[in-house]
Amino acid sequence: MTCRLFIDAELAAGNTIDLPSDQGHYLRSVMRLAAGDPVILFNGQGGEYGGSVEVLSKQSSIIHLDSYVAIDRELPCRVHIVQAACRSEKIDSILQKGTELGAASFHIVRSERSSLKLEGAKLNKRVDRWRKIIIEAAEQSERTAIPEISWHDKLAGTPAAGICYTLHPEADRSWSSEKAIITAATEVTLAIGPEGGWSPRDIETLSALGFRNLSFGPRVMRTETAAPALLAAIQSLT
Repeated sequence: MTCRLFIDAELAAGNTIDLPSDQGHYLRSVMRLAAGDPVILFNGQGGEYGGSVEVLSKQSSIIHLDSYVAIDRELPCRVHIVQAACRSEKIDSILQKGTELGAASFHIVRSERSSLKLEGAKLNKRVDRWRKIIIEAAEQSERTAIPEISWHDKLAGTPAAGICYTLHPEADRSWSSEKAIITAATEVTLAIGPEGGWSPRDIETLSALGFRNLSFGPRVMRTETAAPALLAAIQSLT
């Protein structure tokens, strides 16, 4: 497979791009590329650019952009994941798999039963790490967009875009009854609880924001399983 890289810069066919040192190191030392080898670049603004290595050394890594392909590999329905803060390794997995499956954005929120608390420099460092995980997953899965990532200290500040659902095993509203609505939607927000599940107060808060409870089958999923499972199900409807 041709190596794909995300770069946060303006791109245009016919131009050359000087890559950051870490990406140059990746191409040179990990992928073992050399001058003339093909590379694909994308900037998350739609489509991707076919190019080739012009210079690849410790001092400089230059890619010449040969062509632009107006391809879109995104889900027709923008799916936003509201994930209650949980153990760090679980969030890493949710971001990686969720990006591969097409999530448009991730919002990590503090809930009543959340085990993770972040602030200040520690929060900034963690968000940077999460963004790196998302970018790497987008590169690997051939996404043409980069999902957004944000942290929210209060559940009351949870973004609510389009049709909004709170995953809850005891909900009266089921996946099967909502499939037609979701299929026709252009935007959906899914709220996933922490390891201990949503508390009654959390449910009230989300309900006030416009979230409706939704059950997804007869079994209770782990918090890190729910978002990928729902994304895969939505992808199957499109």
